[in-house]
Amino acid sequence: MSIDLSGRVAIVTGAGGGLGRAHALLLAKRGARVVVNDLGGSRDGSGGGNAMAEAVVEEIRAAGGEAFANGASVTDVEQVQAMVAEAVERWGRVDILVNNAGILRDRTFAKLDLADFRAVVEVHLMGSMNCTKAVWEQMRSQGYGRIMMTTSSSGLWGNFGQSHYGAAKLGLVGAMKTLSEEGAKYDIRVNCLAPSAATRMTADIMNEVELAALAPEAVSPAMLVLVSEQAPNGMILCAGAGSFECAHITMTQGAYIGTGEDAAERLLASLDRIVDRTDEMVPHTGLEQPRFELARAMAQTEAALADG
Repeated sequence: MSIDLSGRVAIVTGAGGGLGRAHALLLAKRGARVVVNDLGGSRDGSGGGNAMAEAVVEEIRAAGGEAFANGASVTDVEQVQAMVAEAVERWGRVDILVNNAGILRDRTFAKLDLADFRAVVEVHLMGSMNCTKAVWEQMRSQGYGRIMMTTSSSGLWGNFGQSHYGAAKLGLVGAMKTLSEEGAKYDIRVNCLAPSAATRMTADIMNEVELAALAPEAVSPAMLVLVSEQAPNGMILCAGAGSFECAHITMTQGAYIGTGEDAAERLLASLDRIVDRTDEMVPHTGLEQPRFELARAMAQTEAALADG
């Protein structure tokens, strides 16, 4: 099953280096016309310039592809809207959005300034939402779209010193799950990628062997699948060093505790049973939790009435 993106138009944010560059090059290699977006800032988000994005555009053009550079900040709604408008003006449509732009300002929560917390959330979470909102109506009107959010193991499972980064990254999973439902009838499929890659974001914490194994190019095939015509919808796909996994937010079978003055004490005494992962579930939408709980409560009520 070949993935051919001929005729498709893609926007990749944070595409001046690392994962974004690898994503942009692969999309172009498969036939997509690519908007290479990058603010050109440092790892913490300071500074800026078009040199990095222009260099990637030149790589794409040298290989026979079509691309143009864009220096919009994903935190600036007007700049993002102008970027999308330029893509539509040049190429008539936008089919693919790869939300990849991000910054790091790692600190333990005790030492973290809330301004840094806000800045990280603004770029990762709101930046992705700004870009997604800017393409949403275009994709709805054309009846086709593929959107990828970049989440992280730090958001899914936590990581020391990354409370702000983790909060933003798990927020993207929640947004993705809802948007995948809302976009389905327009053939807009929305997924998350959780990459393990050696970029300037991770350069300080890995040795040379690890850096080589975790090349960004080893992650990009997962991106390609998530934005292909055959893409899944609502998936959290993990990728790194040529290995690929799927992450799920699950719910255990738990136990019916009921109500009453001592409900908390009975719950505490039953925690081992509550956390038992035997036959755990993967709810498809948020409504499945209350439906499951109500069904169990109603069953208990009916059983009690039947017992007289």
